[in-house]
Amino acid sequence: MATNSPPTRLDRRLNAFDAVVIGLGSMIGAGVFAAIGPAAREAGSGLLLGLLIAGIVAYCNATSSAQLAALYPESGGTYAYGRYRLGAFWGYLAGWCFVVGKLASCAAMALTFGHYADQDVARPLAIGAVLALTIVNYAGVQKTAALTRGIVAVVLLALVVAVAASLLGGNAESGRLTPLVDSDHGPFGILQAAGLLFFAFAGYARIATLGEEVAEPQRTIPRAIPLALGIAMAVYTAVALSTIAVLGSDVLAISDAPLADAVKAGSLSELAPIVRIGATVASLGVLLSLLVGVSRTLFAMASNRDMPGILSHVHARNKVPDYAELLVGAIVIAVVAAVDLRHAIGFSSFGVLLYYAIANASAFTLEAHERKWPRALTVLGIAGCLVLAFSLPWQSVLAGAGLVTAGAAVYVVRKLT
Repeated sequence: MATNSPPTRLDRRLNAFDAVVIGLGSMIGAGVFAAIGPAAREAGSGLLLGLLIAGIVAYCNATSSAQLAALYPESGGTYAYGRYRLGAFWGYLAGWCFVVGKLASCAAMALTFGHYADQDVARPLAIGAVLALTIVNYAGVQKTAALTRGIVAVVLLALVVAVAASLLGGNAESGRLTPLVDSDHGPFGILQAAGLLFFAFAGYARIATLGEEVAEPQRTIPRAIPLALGIAMAVYTAVALSTIAVLGSDVLAISDAPLADAVKAGSLSELAPIVRIGATVASLGVLLSLLVGVSRTLFAMASNRDMPGILSHVHARNKVPDYAELLVGAIVIAVVAAVDLRHAIGFSSFGVLLYYAIANASAFTLEAHERKWPRALTVLGIAGCLVLAFSLPWQSVLAGAGLVTAGAAVYVVRKLT
């Protein structure tokens, strides 16, 4: 029997399939095309263990987010959950970490698109992509879901081609998959790789941040989040195994386009352009969902006066937080135009891991009748998030900690004035 959805200022138009697809659109691409190379540099073939660790932490976070989203199906994700379960400050801090980290992710994905499409004009193409997708989001969430469905289909097809061509091209060797922990990198390198690869799993939160636009959220969200995560984990594992088996971890660590290079290394090299097209489309899919998620968090924070109230404005016809979407688009365009974000993955991962630590802490406070998963998963999630966050490269930790401290200071000053 259908459940009654809580009242909302936005339209509940997304069904379970749409929610899963938006989650996949946020994940499929970021890790495969952006994080595997840096992870290989930190851990060598040990990135496979890093992927497993990142997946376990992501699963803990997903279960916490799913049960909280079912109780509080509204925009904002952990920003809202932290306010309800831990207090206004922790909710604000979660929202701050999310917005700052994901704005960097938006710029990184836009630049990834530009470099894959045409490296000679990468920055103008990146700016054009942000502008175009901001217009799509402004037109309404149904159009966002429809476009994401097409993007996910293209990306999954490209990844199937990449894995199949790599494994069937004749250069794959199982011996390249070991050792899982080698003397050149060690256990700490695996933790660093896990922190970087976590960047690839953060997309399932997009389902929760769209809580006010999901139909029957109490039933839909707890199903959609773990399902999207499980599909992404299966895809990432297949891609990681095939690229390491063909290239080896040393070559993978220095490759700018590892999937395309893995295909080129074999007898089916003529399929490499399909992989490049998939990478271009994947980065667009991630960027599209990131823009949606950041704008919804700003909308929720503005509704509670943790951000300027004007950002809570909703378009009369399209029923989207239009001013928040326009501001996000403008900030990302400015960052893309001015900054090289090659190290943005580590910075983004730091902010998002702290965000999920607060999500797990919020879920820890749930009563037995409110929980759908054991409380032990929330404890593992908190510990995992903090360990991975502070295992990241020191530059990412230092910059992230500085911005988080600045955000906390702003909150305190506003409360005292």
